Amino acid sequence: MTSKKKKIVVAMSGGVDSSAALAILKEDGYDCIGVSMQLWDYSKKEDAAGAAAGSCCSLDDIHDARAVADRLDVPFYVLNLEKVFSREVVDYFVSSYLSGATPNPCIKCNEKLKFDALLKKARTLGAELLATGHYARIINVAGGGEDGTGPRLLKGVDDRKDQSYFLFTMTGEQLSNVVFPLGGLTKQEVRAYARKAGLKTSEKKESQEICFVEDGDYAGFMAAGLSDKAAGLAGEIVNSSGLVLGSHRGLFNYTIGQRKGLNLSGGPFYVTAMDREKNRLIVGPVGELFSEGLMAGEINWINREYEKAFNDKGLKDVTVKVRYRHSGVLSAITPAKEGRLKVDFTEPVKAVTPGQAVVFYSGDEVIGGGWIERAIK
Repeated sequence: MTSKKKKIVVAMSGGVDSSAALAILKEDGYDCIGVSMQLWDYSKKEDAAGAAAGSCCSLDDIHDARAVADRLDVPFYVLNLEKVFSREVVDYFVSSYLSGATPNPCIKCNEKLKFDALLKKARTLGAELLATGHYARIINVAGGGEDGTGPRLLKGVDDRKDQSYFLFTMTGEQLSNVVFPLGGLTKQEVRAYARKAGLKTSEKKESQEICFVEDGDYAGFMAAGLSDKAAGLAGEIVNSSGLVLGSHRGLFNYTIGQRKGLNLSGGPFYVTAMDREKNRLIVGPVGELFSEGLMAGEINWINREYEKAFNDKGLKDVTVKVRYRHSGVLSAITPAKEGRLKVDFTEPVKAVTPGQAVVFYSGDEVIGGGWIERAIK
């Protein structure tokens, strides 16, 4: 066991990953505090049986987190962040869809809730560190500054569970105060550890959907919030030449690459783009889904050495991922106006989607990333 007795707050979602993270850190000698974030009011969504299927951070999840903390004899608190979550994540989700983009609320939740609001709360509890159950690794290179030293974010060793894509918004300061106990483990090893520790969450299924959207029905969530306004968002479906093929029910009902639900004759047709200014949904054959590159904004560089090289002359041979399950493609990255950048792929990439994250890797290291603004055909 380590001689360290650092106080650490462990973010507990009620699942097996965060439960195992707490157990690992407690065994390693840390002074642990378990904290769950109450993010959403489920009182009108859940039946008496408990959580909505596939959700996370529900009332039942908080109950499970408390049970794990009790078993491990760790203090446990529930932090109500509903207002922050609504403002920073839900409002972002809605405005993105209304603008014709496809949002990634899990990344925003990490950025605004876990590694901002929760990290600040950890400090008020006297904790030096914050831990989560993410499958990613942090290494520290001695020193600091722009010469390649400082904390580095790496992929988790389990390729099937690696979550580094969702963490590209982290800063060096945050990485210096965060611990990922599961980064060097596989999911199978994590479950085995939880079983051995007797944690009730050891066999719990993983959450698959966004916590505030039941059954993955994003369009239904949007329509319910817009109520009678939704009908006024209908518009034309056109091909790349502008020929009108049909009508859509509001751009928020669709995403790039979608084939089902278009109700068009002929085809097959896929959603290839959205024209927000004209409120048009653009469709075409599968070949029109492929892009040669993209433009991105709101760039965050984790590795300052790469940022400096990028600002000097751009970067070549960087692996770029345009979605979580994307295997990545070698690309060149060059500066563009107003802090944006251009990505040129070495081979065409399918379904580049505005609103999603583009994340840059050098080997296993996440060097930075940004938000996709548009695809370059």
